[in-house]
Amino acid sequence: MPHDHSDHDHPHSLLPSDPALRVKALETILTQKGLVDPAALDEIIDTYENKIGPKNGAHVVARAWSDPDFKAALLVDADPVLAEMGYYGRQGEHMVVVENTDAVHNMVVCTLCSCYPWPLLGIPPGWYKSDAYRSRAVREPRKVLAEFGVTLPEGQAVRVWDSTAEVRYLVLPQRPEGTDGLDEAALMALVTRDSMIGCGLAARP
Repeated sequence: MPHDHSDHDHPHSLLPSDPALRVKALETILTQKGLVDPAALDEIIDTYENKIGPKNGAHVVARAWSDPDFKAALLVDADPVLAEMGYYGRQGEHMVVVENTDAVHNMVVCTLCSCYPWPLLGIPPGWYKSDAYRSRAVREPRKVLAEFGVTLPEGQAVRVWDSTAEVRYLVLPQRPEGTDGLDEAALMALVTRDSMIGCGLAARP
């Protein structure tokens, strides 16, 4: 005879519907079972949100803006250049850096899931993982950019790169005008996370 499964037969039915609450509930359950150390989890989150965040990527961009030889090497073969800076590891393998110019604006999406260069940009934003962004970035990139507040000149083409588990992309945004003479630290402060995904521009000083 068929078994009548009630909702309460499934562990996920006990979790709240809100994603943030579901995560917290799962964390609590795993902690109670001794499977997760809260202190270690907090350290991991803090590392990616604050110590890595977009800071590593901003360091790469600022150096590329300041050093033509470094930029050239980065665009040819990013992996060894990034490894020399200490930016490598899980979710950061097989990196490709694409440069924004007056002719082309690049943006990155992962149409299948949410592949993202964690060692450079930290934890991916929620919108990057959303179905809407993953589908619309390919079909109507200019509209998506406009919703992020980015309006491009008509003559500037948009190229969308599909990130995968094999290849991840970092956008090298255009250096803002009026930044001549700024040191690397000052340049880093102008590089936003969204500008390295291609859904934003570098800030002006």
